[in-house]
Amino acid sequence: MRDDQIMGVLKAARGAPLDVHGIRSKLGLKASELESLKLALLRLEAAGRIVLVKADQYALPRQADMVPGRLRVHRTGSAHLEPDGVGEAEVFVPAEATGTAMHDDHVLVRIEPPGRGRPPRRGREGERRGSVVRILERANTELVGTLRRGKQLFFVEPDDPRFPHDVYLADCRLRSGGKANVGDKVVVSLLEWHDRHRNPEGVLTERIGRGGDPGVDVLAVMRQHKLPTDFPGEVVEEARRFGLDVGGDDLRGRRDCRGHDVITIDPPDAKDFDDAICVRREDGGGWRLWVHIADVSHYVKPGSALDREARRRGNSTYLVDRVIPMLPEALSNELCSLKPHVDRLTKCVEFRLDKMCRVTGAEFYPAVIRSRHRFAYGDVLAVIRGQARSPVEGMIRDAHFLAQRLRTQRMRAGALDLDMPEVKVWIDERGRVKSIERVEYDESHQLIEEYMLLANEAVARHLKRGGRAAVYRIHEDPDAERLEEYRGQVRAHGIAIGDLSRRAEVVKLLQRLRDHPCGQALRIGLLRSLKRARYAPKPLGHYGLAKADYTHFTSPIRRYADLIVHRATFEKGGRRPSSQDLDAIAEHISATERNSAEAEMASRKLKLFTFLQEQLDSGHPQRYEGMVTEVIHIGAFVDVPELGLTGLVPVSSMADDYYVFDAGRALLRGRRTRRTIGMGERVKVEVLRVDFGKMQVDFRMA
Repeated sequence: MRDDQIMGVLKAARGAPLDVHGIRSKLGLKASELESLKLALLRLEAAGRIVLVKADQYALPRQADMVPGRLRVHRTGSAHLEPDGVGEAEVFVPAEATGTAMHDDHVLVRIEPPGRGRPPRRGREGERRGSVVRILERANTELVGTLRRGKQLFFVEPDDPRFPHDVYLADCRLRSGGKANVGDKVVVSLLEWHDRHRNPEGVLTERIGRGGDPGVDVLAVMRQHKLPTDFPGEVVEEARRFGLDVGGDDLRGRRDCRGHDVITIDPPDAKDFDDAICVRREDGGGWRLWVHIADVSHYVKPGSALDREARRRGNSTYLVDRVIPMLPEALSNELCSLKPHVDRLTKCVEFRLDKMCRVTGAEFYPAVIRSRHRFAYGDVLAVIRGQARSPVEGMIRDAHFLAQRLRTQRMRAGALDLDMPEVKVWIDERGRVKSIERVEYDESHQLIEEYMLLANEAVARHLKRGGRAAVYRIHEDPDAERLEEYRGQVRAHGIAIGDLSRRAEVVKLLQRLRDHPCGQALRIGLLRSLKRARYAPKPLGHYGLAKADYTHFTSPIRRYADLIVHRATFEKGGRRPSSQDLDAIAEHISATERNSAEAEMASRKLKLFTFLQEQLDSGHPQRYEGMVTEVIHIGAFVDVPELGLTGLVPVSSMADDYYVFDAGRALLRGRRTRRTIGMGERVKVEVLRVDFGKMQVDFRMA
């Protein structure tokens, strides 16, 4: 019997629990099939797809007011559940209701019912409220931290602030032999833990290095997030066998685009170039646009060692001092990278556009190119704002013109303009901060982005029309209550705001925030109110981009999702992934993407925190321009764009007056000076303290 048949029987029961014999009867199974049914029920229960509501009776989770999903723990100890069901609302879980569940665990949560005629209690984000009743699967059985010694025993202080408990140890010996020293970064394996009011116990499994030594901090981040260090030998060997050059056999069945003025545009420190473009004005005022993407699928075949490892990694990870690639360097930086002046294989989307810059047709085919030139964003910006000195630079100016028209059309269609500047941290050979660069999102970035968005959407539509199994990039509509809570914050600043459940009102708000003193802070607030984009096997639309069909096609060197999409778009015949396999892939690569983002943020913060701690130790902290983004009773949160960090300025550190919190207006008011500190205010701050344990920084007014 199939799992969906069992689920169908329970659904048809409309909340009435069924025992194993009742389910067998409904399915029409023979007595000899009873054991197989029991095994299937155990498997479904372990996955959280059904629940055991009585001694031997089963129901669907929703019928028992339960929801399975992934637990996302916050630094405060509270959490929220991301349900397994697509489109289902999140559930707020207070800290005291998480039990021994940890961040990213797959859990079963019971929804708290309304009581005594009042509405259900809600979390601060406006979500349903519940409590963890069962841990279906642990995401982690190991933690990374620092070895400490108490009065009576050793313990590990976890690096992850979302795990608030120290882990007790019997001794500081490693399971495999050897010994760690107090102050070392270590890995501890958790033993059975059933009571959140008692500290868990563990055993040391690995010594990473001495805390404070160069590079140990990033190694600890890698270990904490289970990031791989090396490729298996068979994977490296498989990549090397392709050689360094495109051969004659590789060109069979490809369109030759080597005569086109194809270029790449990337950050100055990029090493893998997986997209290239060519733009041409047509007689009569129309356009032709070629978007070329590295043909990774030509080399990485389903089921190969390369494919298995790429799927396991899910994506490349860009830490502050190194890149952990999805593919070996022989492919990612060489044979698949669209370097200038060498033949490279691509998958191409060729667009025809009319003189109004509207797409009139798109064609998909394998190609071979030879890039004319590699441009950095700064180079392109100089051409856009200057004069063309060559035919290729003339093409860049044409490409900019077309991209801006496409961008205007996209914004008119309701896309949200939420692009924010980024902070690039440069590290020296000793692993210390050398410089901090604020990267603005300018016209050179927009040029490439518009063409990538166009290609991603065109491929998604092509896949959908053809009914081809693939994964899509989805961004679900925001929770209505979160938007309403955010709306209240905006109105508190006297800004006119409509019903944010209507996209047009969100677009209008973003336009108003452009020139408002609190605009940047409120844009950040809107971002926090939206759901996180993820992958799914169905085209459920992308809220932020205002697109009904969207996928990831343009970065197969660094994302496994794009590789899946390339195969679905171009390969005819062969083994197609099943819907169950695509479900598993989509969930897995969504998780690896989230894990990589957390690791990247952690590595950057560690370096910046060390940089700020050195300022404190020197006695000469640097002053920074900042903006107040939120005010609470204990102080004001200040965003420092130069650092890409937000920290708290505690009320206790404000020496010029005694400040009282005005909850109604969300500001601090000085009793003597009557000075107010509210959202959007520009301030100068310097570092007050750095807490590596909680991964937080406090500032003080300078």
